Amino acid sequence: MKVNVGVDLERLRSPNSGLGQFCKFLAENLQKINQKNIDLHFYFPKNFIPSSLFLNQNTVNFSDKLLGVRNKSLQLFHCTHQDSHLFPKNIPTILTIHDLNFLEKYSGKLKKKNKLQALQKRVKNASGITFISHYTQALAKEHLDIPDIPSKVIYNGNCLNTAIEPVKPASIGDVDFIFTIGIVNPKKNFHTLVSLVKNTKYQLLIAGNDSHEYASKIKHLANEMGVSERVIFLGQVTDAQKHWCYLNCKAFVFPSLAEGFGLPVIEAMSLGKPVFLSNRTSLPEVGGELAYYWNNFEANHMLEVFEQGMNDFQNSDGKSDELKKRAEKFNWQKTAQDYLNFYTEVYHTIL
Repeated sequence: MKVNVGVDLERLRSPNSGLGQFCKFLAENLQKINQKNIDLHFYFPKNFIPSSLFLNQNTVNFSDKLLGVRNKSLQLFHCTHQDSHLFPKNIPTILTIHDLNFLEKYSGKLKKKNKLQALQKRVKNASGITFISHYTQALAKEHLDIPDIPSKVIYNGNCLNTAIEPVKPASIGDVDFIFTIGIVNPKKNFHTLVSLVKNTKYQLLIAGNDSHEYASKIKHLANEMGVSERVIFLGQVTDAQKHWCYLNCKAFVFPSLAEGFGLPVIEAMSLGKPVFLSNRTSLPEVGGELAYYWNNFEANHMLEVFEQGMNDFQNSDGKSDELKKRAEKFNWQKTAQDYLNFYTEVYHTIL
């Protein structure tokens, strides 16, 4: 018997964001590997134009907020992130929790309490829950009352599109550089990398939306340290430009303070690049024993870890291949298959 499952792709309204990439790659791979025991109904944001992959399958439903979810034929709905507008009351729903970053983001107790209460309500009403890392699962169990329903950790896959020809961003000269990527806000902790630039020969390339005032803080700090010409903001980059930056960087650096998973780490590792990470949140879970970790963000410590790590990488035969092999474990086809299996598990639970 076929199961009709609705899948929320609302965050494709911001396709280059982490959640947008999650929706894109999950949906594409669900469509590719689904063995037709599940009828998939994709819910796109208003005015979004899907690729031909979806149009050819006759499984597209366009939805403006809750309107399209009121489909009586659906037997299960996948709410793909905890803040989605699409959480139906009349259909058994699987909730994917990506992070509890608001615990770091909000300093006020009231805002944290309100966010926790809103998430708790969804958790209570869910028929199944997935987490994108064991770290996120542990944090959710610490702060939320998780009911006795099916739950599972399902890792994300690698989003880097290496099939496209890499394109060098116009603003980059012929110099050695280290690279990072992400929305430029305080939780990314990018300002700590300025001292690393000062104490090494490298330029720092930062890709991602830099409209937040935090970007100005980084620029001001770089100017104070006399390295403003070596700290380069690329803004939002294309997939081709991102591919080039990963391919040509000497190392990937990611001192983030709040991650539910850490997709860029996998992208860098998939090209065999050394990765230098914060030892916090989910990052050790993703980087494993092959990454190099900062235990704190004091300038001398960061420099010491970086220099020792680069020396180890350059003098270790096969380290690049080991990084690539680890990245292969984070595969979107496996991720999609895990979700399809979970849809079936939850459906049989609610029968």
